[in-house]
Amino acid sequence: MTLLPQQLTFAQLLTKWASIINPVINSPTNNASVLKSVMLTTGHNSVNHLLGRNLQGWYPSRIRNVSATIYDTQDANQTPQLTLDLVASTTVTVDLVVF
Repeated sequence: MTLLPQQLTFAQLLTKWASIINPVINSPTNNASVLKSVMLTTGHNSVNHLLGRNLQGWYPSRIRNVSATIYDTQDANQTPQLTLDLVASTTVTVDLVVF
């Protein structure tokens, strides 16, 4: 038997709302920080992400004045709680969102 919305109890509604809202609230991107004007040189770069915990992800929010390829080497990073290890194809200044 399927209950119509008006037949749901308050407890059932809370459970349903929690199942919808909790994934959004618990998203790691809700605790993101922006690192502005980070200068990356050609090759390997170690950036202090300032999160005070292991980095879960990152993305560039701005790449200034040059086309560059940027990728991470986090799988081999010995200090993921402190740094984001990036490799850049050229010298570039970026804003990074870290979470």
